[in-house]
Amino acid sequence: MDKKQPHPLFKLATELGPLLVFFAANAKFNLFVATAAFMVAIVAAMIASYVVTRHIPLMALVTGIVVIVFGTLTLVLHDETFIKVKPTIIYSLFAGVLGGGLLFGRSFIAIMFDQVFNLTPRGWQVLTLRWALFFFGMAILNELIWRTQSTDFWVNFKVFGAVPLTMIFAMMQMPLTKRYHLEPATLEASDASEGDVRK
Repeated sequence: MDKKQPHPLFKLATELGPLLVFFAANAKFNLFVATAAFMVAIVAAMIASYVVTRHIPLMALVTGIVVIVFGTLTLVLHDETFIKVKPTIIYSLFAGVLGGGLLFGRSFIAIMFDQVFNLTPRGWQVLTLRWALFFFGMAILNELIWRTQSTDFWVNFKVFGAVPLTMIFAMMQMPLTKRYHLEPATLEASDASEGDVRK
């Protein structure tokens, strides 16, 4: 079944909603209650996404699985380290997949972001490299913050720091996507002559 394109507000709600639930629960209760609420919100967001679009974005699915695994470890072992290191694992995983793909001449950025870009092979390579480096940097930043700052500071950064940084970085890539934009009429010819790096 073909997936439907969700309304931008619905997409925003499913992406940011669980984080806001996490922030609110931590502010009112504690990190362990927030972790449980976050897990429920993540699952609810994935279910809502599938019901509305008949599809769950790959990044959301991977993130959801990691949240459930590390959230469960946090609650069962009563150790907040697991939920704090979760973003590091996710960022490192994405950076590794993108960087590893480049080593084999492949770009997985379109699959990871569940979006179709019409770019030249060079455009795919540059965009993939930038995102791989960004995710690697975010993994390091998360490690520095949770290891040196308070839990409340880390939660605030997760919601009000990491999200804006990601949005700003994404917007900064717009000139690149315009520069290497490939019209649909020439896309097939480009793939045939240079190879489709998205595969």
